[in-house]
Amino acid sequence: MTRGGRQKDHEDGPERKCIVTGEAQPASGLIRFVIGPDNQVVPDILGRLPGRGIYVSADKAAIEKAAAKELFSRAAKQPVQVPEGLAELVEKLLARRVVDLISLARKSGDAVTGYEKVKDWLSKEEAEVLIQASDGSERGKSKLSTPHYGNFIGWLTSEELGLAFGRQTVIHGALGAGGLTKRVVEEAQRLKGMRIGASDADRGGRGRRKG
Repeated sequence: MTRGGRQKDHEDGPERKCIVTGEAQPASGLIRFVIGPDNQVVPDILGRLPGRGIYVSADKAAIEKAAAKELFSRAAKQPVQVPEGLAELVEKLLARRVVDLISLARKSGDAVTGYEKVKDWLSKEEAEVLIQASDGSERGKSKLSTPHYGNFIGWLTSEELGLAFGRQTVIHGALGAGGLTKRVVEEAQRLKGMRIGASDADRGGRGRRKG
């Protein structure tokens, strides 16, 4: 099993080893870094930058430890510069990535927002992912339940969800079984590790909210 209760399969891709924990896991659960021309550590959220990849678990504490203990230099086998606030930068980039993916899903007709629309999708079993703002009313959020065998995303703010859905703020959203849904869930799990912690992220993918 992998993060969020998903069965591990070939789509997870090759495994990489975290330089902090020493544990190997699918690259989808790690943050890739490369060393830029100026010997500075650069986060590669999309995994496309040239150069040898250095991997750290998608966890704020792990990235902070890698920076403090000079583990990036050890992995690169040369002195490197770690930018100040690297963990915060990674979190910001991941949040932007998740927002952009949800926005693309919305434009493809695979995402809806608004309590009534989300409730309708859930009742018709058209929703695969329930999304709720971290700063929304707990009483209001408790009225909706995570789809059976589905996923829950609850660590984006109402303003971030607003950006994704083209509104000022959003509390409730849902994703259908579209082509981007799996990617949204994976990237959201990495963001959860940065905002809540890797151990909680491991437990919190499926059946997170029972209503």
